[in-house]
Amino acid sequence: MSTEQERQVGETFECAHAFAGTPDALQRLWTPHRVAYIQGEGKPSTPDATDECPFCAGPKKTDEDALIVHRGESAFVILNLFPYNSGHLLVCPYRHVSDYTDLTVEEYTEIAELTRTAMRVVRSVSKPAGFNLGMNQGEVAGAGIAAHLHQHVVPRWLGDANFLPVVGRTKALPFLLSQTRDMFAAAWPAAAEKGTKERT
Repeated sequence: MSTEQERQVGETFECAHAFAGTPDALQRLWTPHRVAYIQGEGKPSTPDATDECPFCAGPKKTDEDALIVHRGESAFVILNLFPYNSGHLLVCPYRHVSDYTDLTVEEYTEIAELTRTAMRVVRSVSKPAGFNLGMNQGEVAGAGIAAHLHQHVVPRWLGDANFLPVVGRTKALPFLLSQTRDMFAAAWPAAAEKGTKERT
């Protein structure tokens, strides 16, 4: 939306390209309209454009700037910038690969283990009633960044698909993305250790 459009409406809008604002005393109803995502901004122009891929760029930044919760050997866990629910995580290989069948044994094994740990972390911090886990393979299947595979870990709560998101097209997200990242990163070591003990 242009400055002129904002003036005509009489409101100031938060830029859809930036993170949520800084914490203060106000409570906010954050209603991301996913405009940047829908318009394709931030998506690679071609499948091979790794320099334009957000999942290739993320690990080159600090964890805080990229919203990375955990870095593994061949994969990492990052918050979704356009979350379906609070705490929506993505598990991505570092390698720019699009098809699940092209993953190495090390990659798909670590993606599976990071997904399990991510579920433990979200449970310990946010107490969801369940999860949606999924991987959209190809644009026709709904993959936003089809060129770089990513596993979705979406926490679910009873009533999270109520009047507000279904009719009001609005999501109430209780924490800023940066706060969510900090909480999940702090909880990661204990959840990972629990997973290690279960395997031994």
